Amino acid sequence: MIAITGANGNLGKATIRFLLKKTKPGNIIAVVRDPATMHDLNVQVRKADYENLDSLNAAFKGVDKLLQISATSMGEGGIRQETNVVRAALQQEVKHIVYTGSIKPSALANFYATHQALATERAILSSGITYTFLRNSLYMEIIPLFMGNAIERGHWEYPAGNGKVSFVSRLDIAEALANVLTEKGHENKIYEISGGKAYTFADTARLLNISYSDVPNAYLEKGMAAAHLPEELISCMVSMVDGIRANEFAYVEKDLEYLLRRRPLSFENYLSNL
Repeated sequence: MIAITGANGNLGKATIRFLLKKTKPGNIIAVVRDPATMHDLNVQVRKADYENLDSLNAAFKGVDKLLQISATSMGEGGIRQETNVVRAALQQEVKHIVYTGSIKPSALANFYATHQALATERAILSSGITYTFLRNSLYMEIIPLFMGNAIERGHWEYPAGNGKVSFVSRLDIAEALANVLTEKGHENKIYEISGGKAYTFADTARLLNISYSDVPNAYLEKGMAAAHLPEELISCMVSMVDGIRANEFAYVEKDLEYLLRRRPLSFENYLSNL
């Protein structure tokens, strides 16, 4: 039995769709807070809350492999929730955890989510459960969120400096996860999941035939505050752009190509379809 936490998110649902090509629906368990969000996929659904250890224990009964997709909560709350998942997996004798974290995690990283990923990796290692870590760079699919209406205006302003990012396709990651969950040979392995090349935001703008200007963090903070986004999310996004400027997402590796047994989607091809 394969269980997926956060199964109703974009990565979770995409992974399930790839899994359905490799195994029967009855072998897949979607673990979510709201079962109604899984009406479009014909798999088992179990309700659980990251804050409720008993519900996680119930959801993981009979599970052999667990795909632990990193929680959307941040900071101490996110670390607590992800640690609860590991505790329940240990208590239910889950044999293998596949965890999606951040590329090249470091306690000194600017990006807050990296600290959370590193804490969860350490919890999994301490549990003694067989593991596979997929440390993901930034998704290509978040580029439109970064850009807003920049393509229409012909100019893009963002506080990314000259930092480079090896953007990666979320769908490619989902396919790789499905492969790892249904194949042998990935036990106790760590994969750095990146694109084949790293790009600055100025590079990206040139590929889209628009101009780019670096701006201060305050520009981003002001825009998000005007949109009434939560302060926690604003802080996280600011930490992300600090990480971009520091080249925390610039690392390039071929692990994704190895897991897919083909070349991943290139950044240029993704942008051509925007």
